[in-house]
Amino acid sequence: MGRTAKPAGLKLIEGRAAGRDSGGRKVNTGPEFRRVPPAAPEWLSPEAAAEWGRVMPELSRLDLVKEQDRAALAAYCEAWATFREATETVQREGMTIEAKQGTLAHPAVGIARAAGRELRSWAAHFGLTPSTEQALARSGGDDDGDEANPFAGSG
Repeated sequence: MGRTAKPAGLKLIEGRAAGRDSGGRKVNTGPEFRRVPPAAPEWLSPEAAAEWGRVMPELSRLDLVKEQDRAALAAYCEAWATFREATETVQREGMTIEAKQGTLAHPAVGIARAAGRELRSWAAHFGLTPSTEQALARSGGDDDGDEANPFAGSG
């Protein structure tokens, strides 16, 4: 399993110039899917539905989602809901339980870890990780912000 490729829209947002990625390479935008944000599935848990409502406006604004992303977004949101519930359970009940075999890790600890891994994986697909946020912040706007950089323009 290699690294998952970033969506073309995310590469362009992070890019150095129009139509180029952060390395200056031309970005193949792939097929022209209609960028219509998907509707949230009715069956999402309440916490997953809240996460959907939190992330969808920005993903839509950045044209990073399409109707066909509905299942992946639902999986991301439910992973968040599972992570939150498991984390709250550990906070309430502690990290360990007493069993016949002695002190064991609370089952919610493993659930939170697994959900956290799944959450990070899905989040990376949609540019929702801190590293992507920093890349978006660095590339936001045009190149006129160089006056704050002491190394720009000297040479």
